[in-house]
Amino acid sequence: MFITNYIKDVFGALKSLAVGLKRTGYYFTHHKEIITEQYPDNRDTLVMADRFKGEVVMPHNENNEHKCTGCTACELACPNATIKVITKFDITPEGKKKKAIDKLVYHLELCTMCNLCVVACPSDAIVMAQTFEHSVYDRSELTKVLNKPDSKIMEGIE
Repeated sequence: MFITNYIKDVFGALKSLAVGLKRTGYYFTHHKEIITEQYPDNRDTLVMADRFKGEVVMPHNENNEHKCTGCTACELACPNATIKVITKFDITPEGKKKKAIDKLVYHLELCTMCNLCVVACPSDAIVMAQTFEHSVYDRSELTKVLNKPDSKIMEGIE
């Protein structure tokens, strides 16, 4: 029994080696079909796939306005607490208190790029960007505030 299993394992390993060498030989003779990217040499011409998700960002328009209402749907949808919405109360011109975001803190080091926060956002205030070069020496640099300083909510977004 032992000898039979041993011989089967040896032949299985030799077959696997032959399959790998066949694939290597094919690409050696058909080098135009290689699909790997030569990063970082092709950084300027690199095209990312549409489905690639690099990090969560909050788009702002030219007037430094965003769409986030501070509803915390993204925070609740995140399975590992990557997003923290800190809210404040603004006084409207009518004298009413209105909830608004103070900071939207994003912990990139905890994010799994699952996209659940973007899907949960009712006002499309956050999106996934295709940035991928996130290496830093200090881990605290991976914690980002997504809303820009002195930004405000767009008119018409409730």
